[in-house]
Amino acid sequence: MASEDVRCVDFWCNEFGMRARIALREKRVGFEFVEEDLRVRERSDLVRRMNPVHRSIPILIHDGRPVCGSMNIVEYVDEAWRGETRLLPADSVERAHARFWADFVDNKVYPAQTRFFTGRGEAKAAALAELLAHLRQLESVLGDKAFFGGDEFGFLDVAFVPFSAMFYGYEQHGGVSMEAECPRLMRWVRRCEERESVRSVLPSGVDMYDIHKEFYGIE
Repeated sequence: MASEDVRCVDFWCNEFGMRARIALREKRVGFEFVEEDLRVRERSDLVRRMNPVHRSIPILIHDGRPVCGSMNIVEYVDEAWRGETRLLPADSVERAHARFWADFVDNKVYPAQTRFFTGRGEAKAAALAELLAHLRQLESVLGDKAFFGGDEFGFLDVAFVPFSAMFYGYEQHGGVSMEAECPRLMRWVRRCEERESVRSVLPSGVDMYDIHKEFYGIE
């Protein structure tokens, strides 16, 4: 694999891009991290060339060929570097289940998070209540398992764990205790953070909240 050229174009605090980097580290794939600063309005020439449709990150560039879309990248990494570690479950129903809940993170959790940080007054309170409800729903999916797929860290863990870096921000901005609201999720986060793949990618909650205050215009 040493002859392969693998680059991951991303910004350090991008929850979606963290998925790609965690997946690559789980597979022990060496790669170059190419930072694309999302605070800069104009996307770089590399991003415009590699993802001309959406001009967004993350982008995985494997031997000059781009793969775009965070969960698409995770699936690609799982297929391209099979090895002993598999991220998607072997069972077809379990694979569908994992993809369903990864989509839930993208289309339920993330929008509620955005409305929570950008809203005002009653709209903000409603968004926080919705966000916590979504997190509790994911907690019920986790149940008493070590990871979402059971005993092994896998696809849905990769999809969701980057958002745990924002839990500190939920507490600071919303005045809630994540330990009180979602204790099983918090135990899951700590198990995930024991993994080198996660520990080496996730920023601290303080750093994540600070940069997102800038993104969301929070005083």
